[in-house]
Amino acid sequence: MSDNTAEVAAKPKSGLPTLPASTIWMINFGFLGVQTAFTLQSSQMSRIFQTIGADPNSLGWFFILPPLAGLIVQPIVGYYSDRTWAPKFGGRRLPYLLLGTIVAVIVMCLLPNSGSMGFGYASLAALLFGAITVAFLDLSSNVAMQPFKMMVGDMVNDDQKSYAYGIQSFLSNTGAVLAAILPFLFAAIGIANTASKGVVPSTVKVAFYVGAVLLVITSLFTIFRVKEYDPDTYAKYHGITKEDNAEGGNWWTLLKSAPKVFWTVTLVQFFCWVAFQYLWTYSAGAIASNVWHTTNAASAGYQAAGNWYGVLAAVQSIAAVIWSYVLAKLPNNVHKLGYAGSLGLGAIGFVSVFFIHNQYTLIASFILVGIAWAAMNTYPLTMVTNALSGAHMGTYLGLFNGSICLPQIVASLASFALFPLLGGAQANMFLLGGIVMAIGALSVFTIKETYRA
Repeated sequence: MSDNTAEVAAKPKSGLPTLPASTIWMINFGFLGVQTAFTLQSSQMSRIFQTIGADPNSLGWFFILPPLAGLIVQPIVGYYSDRTWAPKFGGRRLPYLLLGTIVAVIVMCLLPNSGSMGFGYASLAALLFGAITVAFLDLSSNVAMQPFKMMVGDMVNDDQKSYAYGIQSFLSNTGAVLAAILPFLFAAIGIANTASKGVVPSTVKVAFYVGAVLLVITSLFTIFRVKEYDPDTYAKYHGITKEDNAEGGNWWTLLKSAPKVFWTVTLVQFFCWVAFQYLWTYSAGAIASNVWHTTNAASAGYQAAGNWYGVLAAVQSIAAVIWSYVLAKLPNNVHKLGYAGSLGLGAIGFVSVFFIHNQYTLIASFILVGIAWAAMNTYPLTMVTNALSGAHMGTYLGLFNGSICLPQIVASLASFALFPLLGGAQANMFLLGGIVMAIGALSVFTIKETYRA
């Protein structure tokens, strides 16, 4: 492992030193692989479950599992990693990355085989197996993901934090591009994109296997190239004592004393993540219906729509990569304008999906959605970590993950009433998502950013 402490220079503002760009890249590099796993899950989960026989009106039950896992796991990872110091296994956050990666790789090889276990099409056993593997994939991915968010809060000063989360967003979306486009590419080179009824196509299976390999490689780069600050150094840089993280940390107490920006950003997050939950749940079906004019999940048209959604998800991620770079260059005094404007453009993208019936025109829609996604991955953590002292940083960020998970749970539960109310057409949920995203853009102006002295 390289010693980052020896590479840094003194830094005034938050007490943390200025890190070289290479260190910031290594802190975030494994996020590429973790996001590959998440994107394969989010972009292919609806397709997988409808392929093995799930009813579209029941998809919300399966999409509740990932945010529920994150809601529980990430605060626990934060709480215990605040108290962890295991230098033989990486330090404070990295041991959790190692554990999460190992479990995620195993489950990534199981999930796309949910329809190949001989349970039968639309059987309870097949759907239950799929649900359990999704839950474990999200549990392990959450364990692997949280250390990256925490290490930026731990090691990066306020002036570099927007850049660091911008790099994290760049790597995240690069992984998302790879994950989203893999089934389309595999179909193009001749791997079978259809299978017998109830069986997930080989294009999807191979994509998950490749994603698992990528997760291992990128995570090992971060594990072996980053050295976290020991407890004494961490306390000195953050202006706290070692006991501040070793003692206390009651979740309810921390929430009551959380800075105001924690709650105002949470409000914005609520609307944004409701919208994206509907995108992940209904994209494959909406595109199949609007463009390929089919709702039959076993048809070649539906599977082609599933692949095309992968391409659109890649377009979204490429747009987010480019826009993340733009946002990282904006000065602090225009953060709110960049945040609100990006979400507003995303709202337009959501609404346009409802009206568009041409597969290529949808590219413009998902470019706009990608702009919103970039802002959602850059600004919230920057604003919140800038307002935190460093005491219980991991626990706070784990609790803040509730602003991502709870909206998804609410959206999924609400879908059982909203989906039939809106006519049972999956494209209609995009119109609702656009309205909700627009409300999120307006709520940005309730945020008052704060910084540590």
